[in-house]
Amino acid sequence: MNEALLRSLTPSVLGILVRRGADFAAAEDAVQDALVEAVRVWPADPPRDPKGWLVTVAWRRFLDATRADTARRRRENLVDEEPAPGPAPAVDDTLQLYFLCAHPSLTPSSAVALTLRAVGGLTTRQIAQAYLVPEATMAQRISRAKRTVSGVRFDQPGDVATVLRVLYLVFNEGYSGDVDLAAEAIRLTRQLAAAIDHPEVAGLLALMLLHHARRAARTAPDGSLVPLAEQDRGRWDTESIAEGVEILQAALARDRLGEFQAQAAIAALHADAPTAEETDWVQIVEWYDELARLTDSPVVRLNRAVAVGEADGPRAGLAALAALDDTLPRHDAVAAYLHERDGDLATAARLYAEAALKAPNLAERDHLTRQAARLNARGCR
Repeated sequence: MNEALLRSLTPSVLGILVRRGADFAAAEDAVQDALVEAVRVWPADPPRDPKGWLVTVAWRRFLDATRADTARRRRENLVDEEPAPGPAPAVDDTLQLYFLCAHPSLTPSSAVALTLRAVGGLTTRQIAQAYLVPEATMAQRISRAKRTVSGVRFDQPGDVATVLRVLYLVFNEGYSGDVDLAAEAIRLTRQLAAAIDHPEVAGLLALMLLHHARRAARTAPDGSLVPLAEQDRGRWDTESIAEGVEILQAALARDRLGEFQAQAAIAALHADAPTAEETDWVQIVEWYDELARLTDSPVVRLNRAVAVGEADGPRAGLAALAALDDTLPRHDAVAAYLHERDGDLATAARLYAEAALKAPNLAERDHLTRQAARLNARGCR
């Protein structure tokens, strides 16, 4: 079963159902039912036209649900409304759906959550991790968003800022390796940049290109994580880096700084350093200061503590870290790294082990476990 094909077809199928008159919540449920049916049927009987098959099955599921809800009044009429099977038009509605999900009737956070679930293909758990909230809380938020837009006409697209936030989170999930969505997020952001002249759209595209340029070097042949300082920079995609830097410079020249431009500037400084030792950490700290001013994000301040530790020494980094909530994701991993650089190997090993228990994915957990084992082995000598 080609799961990537199913994910790529989902937004277009959902868009077709919405255009045919299905309200968003019912259309999403129907598409999910069609995907389940595809997983069951396709391995033994793959269709010649996968998209047309999904549209037909999803529309039938929608009609079935509608009939069950209004059987006494419209049963016979709805039977005639069922469309005949056939090839579906080759229209890419994905970016339009991103805007439609960012509906004015929703708060930005609810719009992002709904879009990630309905169009981006992320699980409720992944979305909850991105927002640093319990999975149950996020499930309730998504359910409320569905109820809010149920029956609403999707003729009022949402704002660009919400769509950018969604694209950013989709890219991050794809980049983590759990779901391969990074290339799709870049493609959609390119479309948005071509349609909208906005420095933050350009900043997000630059950020994605600069991060994606390092993807080949982020994992070893055995699948283990390779930290930035240890990556083979010869494997970085220099064309993507050059394109990202060019886009970023044009955006910064407009003097309308936003968070994605600031993040891209940090990524560009990493990409510009021939070696890890030559990284301009002082300038990176300055950009983190700008980013913290723009976002007031605890995650930004956590990353800033690492940069301070590199620029001014590990004890300065630990002092910056002390001002943050120690329940932040990856707080223990940052503390472990700074304590190791400060020479406190026992504390670092303990913190690496504790961080491994809280790691959001298997690759990160294995990396942190190896770090703890490495330091414990050194301590036994």
